[in-house]
Amino acid sequence: MPPTFPPPADNSLPHPFTSSPLPRYAVLVAGGSGLRMGADRPKQFLLLRGEPVLLHTLRRFAAPALAVAELVVVLPFDQVAYWQELAAGYPAVPPHRVVVGGATRWASVKAGLAALPTAPPSGALVAVHDGVRPLVPLGVVEAAYQAAATHRAVAVAVPPKDSVRLLGAAGSSPLDRRRLRLMQTPQTFDLDLLRRAYRLPELPTFTDDASVVDDLCPVHLVEGDYRNLKITTPEDLLLAESLISTDFS
Repeated sequence: MPPTFPPPADNSLPHPFTSSPLPRYAVLVAGGSGLRMGADRPKQFLLLRGEPVLLHTLRRFAAPALAVAELVVVLPFDQVAYWQELAAGYPAVPPHRVVVGGATRWASVKAGLAALPTAPPSGALVAVHDGVRPLVPLGVVEAAYQAAATHRAVAVAVPPKDSVRLLGAAGSSPLDRRRLRLMQTPQTFDLDLLRRAYRLPELPTFTDDASVVDDLCPVHLVEGDYRNLKITTPEDLLLAESLISTDFS
């Protein structure tokens, strides 16, 4: 039976961002090995201001203002027990279900979706987020949920700051960066739509959830935030340490 963390004693909720009746779910995918980090543990378990990166991410989505009904964390099989032991040492861990992921991110998201209610109300929404993006502003998460209620498929993205060139056999050529976007998470969808997309065979072109859904529904982009970095290298962790005290509402 998948492990589940109980809710904290104080479960009172302030007013949410929105009064939308659509149920909201979130799947946090944390399957990294931390090779590029060069650390002694996977990057989702590294400490950020004294607490695991993954715990910071959980707390973002557990914010009462977002009104997320259920949180699912997807981890590799050999990391589940470690996370349970690690989380037990910290106060007020948000309630969440832990699910064993697969060999690829696609398989892990599919496992996370399977852990959500089998017959949710029509129009239920699900956000899929990288477990190592702990600094996503609540306003960005809320904007993604609200846009998904209308567009059914939404991804968070930011414009590139640098010039971009395309490599080719004869050299390289410039691209118009005004037409490019750097993809972030959460990527938020109508739950039924995302489940239908994940029933299709996995393809090597799937780089994120938006690419899985592309053939079924146009993906609407909403503005992300440059602070919503994905912690991958030691430099990312240093930057996150300096940003975490910022107001992320």
